[in-house]
Amino acid sequence: MPPVTITRTRSQQWFERAQQSLVEGVNSPSRGKATYSPGPVFLERGSASHVWDADNNQYVDFMMSFGALIHGHAHPKLVSVVSEAMAEGSHFAAATSAELEAAERFRRMVLSAEVVRFTNTGSEATMLALRLARAHTGRTKFLKFEGHYHGWYDPFLLNAHGHPPEQLGPRENPARIPDSQGIPPATFDDVVLAPWNDIAVLERIMQKHGRELAAVITEPIMANMGCIPPREGYLQKLRELTRDYGALLILDEVVTGFRYAPGGCQEYYGIQPDISTFGKALGAGFPVGAVAGPRSILDQMRWSENMVLHYGTFNGHRLTMKVVAANLDLLSRNDTYRNLHAMGDAAIHGLREVFQRRKLKAIVQGFGPMFQIYFTERDTIHDYRDYCTYVDTTRYSQFVHRLLERGVYMTPSNGLHWIITTAHTEADVATLIEAADQACADLT
Repeated sequence: MPPVTITRTRSQQWFERAQQSLVEGVNSPSRGKATYSPGPVFLERGSASHVWDADNNQYVDFMMSFGALIHGHAHPKLVSVVSEAMAEGSHFAAATSAELEAAERFRRMVLSAEVVRFTNTGSEATMLALRLARAHTGRTKFLKFEGHYHGWYDPFLLNAHGHPPEQLGPRENPARIPDSQGIPPATFDDVVLAPWNDIAVLERIMQKHGRELAAVITEPIMANMGCIPPREGYLQKLRELTRDYGALLILDEVVTGFRYAPGGCQEYYGIQPDISTFGKALGAGFPVGAVAGPRSILDQMRWSENMVLHYGTFNGHRLTMKVVAANLDLLSRNDTYRNLHAMGDAAIHGLREVFQRRKLKAIVQGFGPMFQIYFTERDTIHDYRDYCTYVDTTRYSQFVHRLLERGVYMTPSNGLHWIITTAHTEADVATLIEAADQACADLT
């Protein structure tokens, strides 16, 4: 097990210096002082499942760039691909064989993808998916669920972060809580808000609004409140209801895509979306997004007077496309997903045993390559309202800060999730379990 971290002097120095040039000293609030106390750990290098900070402290990484690093850090094959691509020219903003080869591999893995359009981020992908749905149906409204995060596009930014339960309003008519200033209130006029994982309430909301909806957008597993799997039959019922009311089903697999199965959660759960979006693990550490679906919907982007416009200088970036193709080849190897699930399930089992032995009220929720720990009296967290009402996020942050001191790197934000990659080993899981045991001893 790596030695206990004693000091992060250089991280603190870098952070103080960064205040002069960066807002909060970071480029995303999830990396800053709002999450890490007394400040972020400045990471300098990574290899496989490990990272080293500015003070040369070593950690086993279970955050993995919020799930983007499906093969861990500096995978030799990807390093070689990047080096070769850079030597030949990283980007041309022109048609290349690289984007075709990436698309062909993508279509082989994602069975709902008759065609695919690459973007630069998951946020761009979900923006484009909604635009396509509106153009295809001629409707403007869409339904999103409490607690689901689909990027920082204005209309999606309702109720994507936790709030005190008394602010949430009734289940069938949730209070509408914007996640950002600077968004005109009229932006949300076309948004129907619903609780997730509740078929009865969903049926009533769809009965009221279903004929007005261009789309329902959902994560297959709620990944912005930790890791909340769907109740049995929920996604199938959602697919049935959207068809009944003529609304498209947009499955947001930016987090879950290429993680649970070669074709994502839509393959794992047997769901056929109208449009699906991808990101994170698709790029193996490089910024990329994708929108996939049938030609009847995506062909609306063909050049014409009535086209759905989607420009982008960096769409299909040659270097990134080379990485995507190599990444999907790696993921297509035999036993990749069996091993990912086995490693994750071993970590989950070990953590549960620690909490039980230490007599801590905590659960580990999820399965296989993605899970989250909740300090709670509940047996299960089913939705956003459970998370806001019953989860002790402060205690979780205290727990993770103790893990950081013991050589395990993870975000202290309870709304994110633990990630298992092809780089993690049994030794890494053993390190996590030992560190968790020691951290629990501090908490009790």
